[in-house]
Amino acid sequence: MRPRSRERRAGAVQSTNDSSALSKSSLAARGYVHDAFAALLVPGTARRAPLIHRGYYVRARAVRHCVRAFLERARAAAGAPRAQILSLGAGSDSLYFRLKTAGLLAWAAVWEVDFPDVARRKAERIRDTPELCALTGPFQYGDPALSLCFESLDYRILGLDLRQLQRLDQALTTVGLDAAAPTLLLAEAVLTYLEPDDAAALIAWAAQRFPNALFVVYEQMRPHDAFGQFMQQHFRQLNSPLHGLDRFPDVEAQQHRFLQAGWTACSAIDMNEFYRCFLPSEERRRMEHLEPFDEFEEWHLKCAHYFILAASRGDTLSQTLVFPPSVAFPRVNPASPSGIFPANVVTSDRHGPDLKRYGHASVLLSPGCILSTGGFGEQEGRHCRVSKFHLLSRYCDSEWKGKHIRSWRTGAQWDGRLYHTMTRLSDTQVLALGGRLSPVTPALGILQLHFVESEDNSTQDLNVTVTKAGADEDTTLSCWRHSTTEVSYENQKYLFVYGGRSVVEPVLSDWYFLHVGTMAWVRIPVEGETPEGRHSHSACSWQGGALIAGGLGTSEEPLSSVLFLKPISCGFLWESIDIQPPITPRYSHTAHVLNGKLLLVGGVWIHSSSVPGVTVVDLTTGFSTEYQIDAACVPWPLMVHNHTSILLPEEQQLLILGGGGNCFSFGTYFNPHPVALDLSSLSAGQ
Repeated sequence: MRPRSRERRAGAVQSTNDSSALSKSSLAARGYVHDAFAALLVPGTARRAPLIHRGYYVRARAVRHCVRAFLERARAAAGAPRAQILSLGAGSDSLYFRLKTAGLLAWAAVWEVDFPDVARRKAERIRDTPELCALTGPFQYGDPALSLCFESLDYRILGLDLRQLQRLDQALTTVGLDAAAPTLLLAEAVLTYLEPDDAAALIAWAAQRFPNALFVVYEQMRPHDAFGQFMQQHFRQLNSPLHGLDRFPDVEAQQHRFLQAGWTACSAIDMNEFYRCFLPSEERRRMEHLEPFDEFEEWHLKCAHYFILAASRGDTLSQTLVFPPSVAFPRVNPASPSGIFPANVVTSDRHGPDLKRYGHASVLLSPGCILSTGGFGEQEGRHCRVSKFHLLSRYCDSEWKGKHIRSWRTGAQWDGRLYHTMTRLSDTQVLALGGRLSPVTPALGILQLHFVESEDNSTQDLNVTVTKAGADEDTTLSCWRHSTTEVSYENQKYLFVYGGRSVVEPVLSDWYFLHVGTMAWVRIPVEGETPEGRHSHSACSWQGGALIAGGLGTSEEPLSSVLFLKPISCGFLWESIDIQPPITPRYSHTAHVLNGKLLLVGGVWIHSSSVPGVTVVDLTTGFSTEYQIDAACVPWPLMVHNHTSILLPEEQQLLILGGGGNCFSFGTYFNPHPVALDLSSLSAGQ
């Protein structure tokens, strides 16, 4: 790489520190962590979104876990010299001040290394802030010849480039770092910004330099799936690309990387596992109730694409089980795929506006006409709750054309709800139930959509009017992420509304029956054990009842159960369907029944490192098989969550509409085109 290019890249990497520091300050301000110093070390303030807070929270807790484990082990070692913490790429982190306040540096000291400009700015900030100087005690403002920017009795800040290992080694020796002392090396989102050879050299240098050490790393992984590709694109656009992910794409590869470099033991886990297994349930509940939150898919995906690693050397630290194996987070990997479902785009840019949204609802009005409403997406050049209706019409055998349709200015107004359901009543009538306007504002009332075609019965000039159905004061349904399924009882058609979440309850286990003819809520007896509450599950009609699969349960835990609300003479009966092999717990998927088989499409899971495709369950035998979605012909990563899907049984196709999400700090992604899955291989295998 040319010198000027290296300088620009280094500047871009340094800018990530500024953004991260503001996020950490916002994190502390909202009560996620106790850190009175984050705001003192960064100029300015910024209020981050709850999703960003959660991401930085789990990072902070994972690093805290490792630091505490190291200090406890080092202190317990008889006759060991004073422990050392060497923070590489420390930026504006407040670790020293937090440890000092907690009384944990009586037998330890901290060294920090970062780019010279970053290190100088931090040193100046400390010098000019009395609250910080009071903790460091007497200090010197550094020696430029030694790259030393700040020095006190137990705290030193050095301005050095981590790629220049010889200078780094000499400077650390000169300022008193003891190679023989128990040493924690800490690298939070640092190694991935180095070229692979530079990172490898740093890891090997540390193994040779410190015979009694623990190396803790936090950074990204899983670059090849849709979320990982979007994550990589974000950092490339910032001119700070993530390096080495192709070589070390998962925790197993990262462990092998450190063992090959001379570290004697190494363990690594993703952040979903850390959150579930190494944080007390009371602490998780505290965090989950700090702010209104409804971005579970992106939270779990973010955690699946970051890991925390601890590699050790030496007698004192080799037995430090930072992440002991846990049975509380079992891996539930799906069986090897039995086949593939090819995916193809069914619209193009010249065929009208795309369906770029998620959290919407879709319904098949007629064999060649699909309506989608609501959700969060692109509208008039901005991201917002979508008010326009989208109509997808077939205009030839294999292609569809999209358009926005207008609403008449009579009756009620469409309120821009998302995570609602839609049910077709006829070719010209649709019912919208539930949904939300924000995580603290449910969309109340039942809305009925009436469609009026042009004189030639063409969908080109379709209009829609929105009216309220049922009583105005009806607040029975104030939930979202629920399901609505058509069922039959005593030869009458009902809508079975199940689960979801509300402003008050994070998970609901109740259900309601809506009589379609009268639009009245009715009571129908339901026997059997009440299922565990859930939201973001799937539901579809079958044999007059409803099949419920997966979902997100209490404690934000994905579920694997498949339930059947079975019609019986006096009402309905809950039955559990035994599936072998068991399916991987998932949520935010869709489901359909085709020829006696239940199809679970996409979704999010956290107990497997693979990507959900389509799980096919034979409803007669309970036998499950996996099918992979082949997205080679789709021009951009396909995120199959927060989507809707429409089954076209005669064509042996499944249309995936919309989908995507707010991908942590990387930006918002929308699937740009409707995609068709070819299910013909499923029929051929019968």
